[in-house]
Amino acid sequence: MAPTPNILLFLTDDHAHWALGCAGNSELRTPNVDYLAANGTQFANAFTPTPVCSPARACLLTGRLASQHGIHDYLASGDPEVNNINWLADETTLAQLFHKADYQTGHFGKWHLGQDEHAAPGYDEWFSLGRDYPVPHEGPFRYGVNGRFQTLPGRISHNITDQAVQFLRAGVGERPFFMTVSYYATHSPWQGQSERLVASYRGGTFADTPLDETYPFGVQNLESTDETRYQPREALAHYYAAVTEIDTAVARLIDELESLGQLENTVIIYTSDHGLNTGHHGIWGKGNGTLPLNMVEESIRVPLIWYDGRAPYGQPSRSEFVDHLDTFLTILDVAGIIPPDKNFVGRSYQPLLHNQPMPDWRAVQFGEYGSVRMIRTSRHKLVYRHPDGPHELFDLAADPREMNNMLDRADLQPIVQALMGRLEAFFAKYEDPAKSGLRVRDLPRHNTSEAWRTG
Repeated sequence: MAPTPNILLFLTDDHAHWALGCAGNSELRTPNVDYLAANGTQFANAFTPTPVCSPARACLLTGRLASQHGIHDYLASGDPEVNNINWLADETTLAQLFHKADYQTGHFGKWHLGQDEHAAPGYDEWFSLGRDYPVPHEGPFRYGVNGRFQTLPGRISHNITDQAVQFLRAGVGERPFFMTVSYYATHSPWQGQSERLVASYRGGTFADTPLDETYPFGVQNLESTDETRYQPREALAHYYAAVTEIDTAVARLIDELESLGQLENTVIIYTSDHGLNTGHHGIWGKGNGTLPLNMVEESIRVPLIWYDGRAPYGQPSRSEFVDHLDTFLTILDVAGIIPPDKNFVGRSYQPLLHNQPMPDWRAVQFGEYGSVRMIRTSRHKLVYRHPDGPHELFDLAADPREMNNMLDRADLQPIVQALMGRLEAFFAKYEDPAKSGLRVRDLPRHNTSEAWRTG
């Protein structure tokens, strides 16, 4: 009987799907994540169910839509009223399921789902960013360590990795482990990165990051970013440096697993909570980078790479639509853990990891952000803002940059009606009316608890 696999889940903050060498970025240096992709499975069409931090993380960790778990915007960690609540108290997380299956469990890095300094249920070991967001990328900085605050100097990425390495060295091999490692470096501010790395990118062309676009369907949400966006080339040099710093951190954990003799029994998943625009469409940020909130491709698409040390043979890049809700169930499936009996939206795609066909896989992707809802096919995307709009229809084949709203074209009304019908049917089947995004008031108003409260 094969040994129970270890699970290492990287859940990076604001790491865009386009920001990897293996995703086609010609200037970014990411040899270690690229190695995982070349010897594993990379999904070219992976999505977040909600393009902002807290709800996206909750979706991956619980397998539930925002309109099921009830978190609809990022949680203001500095607000005691917000941070003193366990926002996942009514849900069952990956950590709880793995803990019940007798795994060693640990979390290292950003949490952003309430009670940041305390180990969330199911985690044996806890090292998180404290309540201060956004933060500089180098300390001294306050962390939450197993229920208490601890201030440490140095770069945040290095400290996260140091703690994750200690976790592996302390108990690896006694029981299988499940660990989440959540890097923050790619989050704004886009400054303060390692000068050694930034300097290596300042002469870049940034040809894969358009800086001359505008967003015709809203305005910049100036509260969602900072002044670094007014120096776009310098900001990009820092963002690229952040990606390379994370790639180097990933290598440290791979090397540690190899030295401990555990890499051959470890499944590694690399993804991020949501996407990011760094000048794309003229936007700096994600779904809340504009008013009204947006659902552009760069906001909703995420990197997703699976590497299985038990069979490190590269599979072709997969083109199927998958999202965090599917990834939740796939992680459990790979580990042989039965999920709880809930109204899950997703589906395990484990056969795709082994290059086996799944001909009945869906050909549509759904998303939401508060009262904004989206449905996307391989060609069309409908964005519907309840109750009064503005609404959008894009032909992604003819207009991949999403610059032409075709919602009012008479010849496309059958497509609009068909997509709207599928969108309404989807949420009617899955949403919890008490936690629906349609009940959220005043998004985006992020500085108080009322920003994301339902009811």
